[in-house]
Amino acid sequence: MIAANFDYESPRTLSEALDLLSSREDAKILAGGHSLLPAMKLRLAQPTLLVDIGRIGGLSYIRESGDQIVIGAMTRHAEVAGSQLLRRSSPLLALTATQIGDTQVRNRGTIGGSVAQSHPAADYPASVLALDAEIVVQSRSGERVIPAKDFFTGMFSTQLRNDEILTEVRVPRTIGENVTYKKFHHPASGYAVVGVAVRLKMAGAKIDHVAVGITGVSDFAYRAPAVENALRGRTATAIVEAATQAASGIEVIGDVYASAAYRRHLVQVITRRSLEQAVSGR
Repeated sequence: MIAANFDYESPRTLSEALDLLSSREDAKILAGGHSLLPAMKLRLAQPTLLVDIGRIGGLSYIRESGDQIVIGAMTRHAEVAGSQLLRRSSPLLALTATQIGDTQVRNRGTIGGSVAQSHPAADYPASVLALDAEIVVQSRSGERVIPAKDFFTGMFSTQLRNDEILTEVRVPRTIGENVTYKKFHHPASGYAVVGVAVRLKMAGAKIDHVAVGITGVSDFAYRAPAVENALRGRTATAIVEAATQAASGIEVIGDVYASAAYRRHLVQVITRRSLEQAVSGR
């Protein structure tokens, strides 16, 4: 299909982009475009103005800032996957990025675009939730820092206001913790039919802290508190039972590829495998 008519602007500064974004209520930001453009072709999104932020300098970086690693919104998936800083200090996002789409998608798609789009089967949302990341957004009136746990509100819906641009993702250092991301790939799109991110810290043989983020199962990514509560202070023997709670309280989605019943089963399997790998430290 062909997208509805729209105007296109390519600002050179963040200030200019914010002015353009505020000029029309239905304006949309274009970053990598791998989520927005297909939605426009299907007429699921029909913005009258696209504001392409690809030429704005200073939005692509990965650097240290105190006890956090900060990633600019226009940083490509391939750069996240290959970052030695992330792999040393906070590897979950790098592990996640290696599993996104295909080579073309990883070299064009951006972390900011993926997080802001809130696609129900996107990979990053599960990991930023497990990391208790911070999402930084900017408008003409100033900057807001939104905890990841509050950011995703629905299918293709977030706390971003119409006049705001996501500029940065901040994640904690996780040295001394075990992290993993496992997914069941959709064979055509590469999206996660189910994806599970785990951040876990052991105290001897017991699980001291655990965070589990899940994507692909509901309208938007979510934390799995029932799984986390069932594991804290327990040994690895509790994983099998805890994983059965992966969709507890969740309205599971279904489609032509995977029914709700299949996804409910699959998320338990992927959660168990992710937790087992995290506990082993492999």
